[in-house]
Amino acid sequence: MYLNQANTFNEIYTAYYRKSYLYVKSYVHDNMAAEDIVSDALIKLWERMKKEAVAPVSPFLFSILKNSTLDYLKHQTVKRDVHGTIGNALTRELEIRKTSLESSDPNEIFSKEIHHIIHTTLQTLPERTREIFLLSRFENKSHKEIAALFDISEKGVEYHISQSIKELRLSLSDYLPLIGFFSFLN
Repeated sequence: MYLNQANTFNEIYTAYYRKSYLYVKSYVHDNMAAEDIVSDALIKLWERMKKEAVAPVSPFLFSILKNSTLDYLKHQTVKRDVHGTIGNALTRELEIRKTSLESSDPNEIFSKEIHHIIHTTLQTLPERTREIFLLSRFENKSHKEIAALFDISEKGVEYHISQSIKELRLSLSDYLPLIGFFSFLN
């Protein structure tokens, strides 16, 4: 079919849209993209026909469709590659974060710091209070045994231990939620 200036866009559309759409769709596999490519190609054809005579029309339209479809497919390839690259980078980063988290030991992370705070806090306690606490907590002496060693009542032992615990709680206040959380997990 040879077209001339007298043909309207509707005539061109009616004559070539369906074949063009099926051709493009067979390559792009996307209805909306195929419609866009064909519509743009028909508009380019019409614009060209307004300026000069296009004969024969089919090879010229085929050339526009082919180039537009190739551009679309190249763009899709680049887009896929970019998404793949970004996806691969994100996947690697997530794996690194996951591995790092899996290998972290909260006891190891906070242990040295907590031991230092406990040691420092115990050093600030009065000597008798510190000794009573150490005997109770680290040497597993009973209140009765400690009371006999210091010649004080069991209530006196409880007082010294509670004073030690009170000071330790204050010193470790930032860590207590974590200590409770991690001891809950174990």
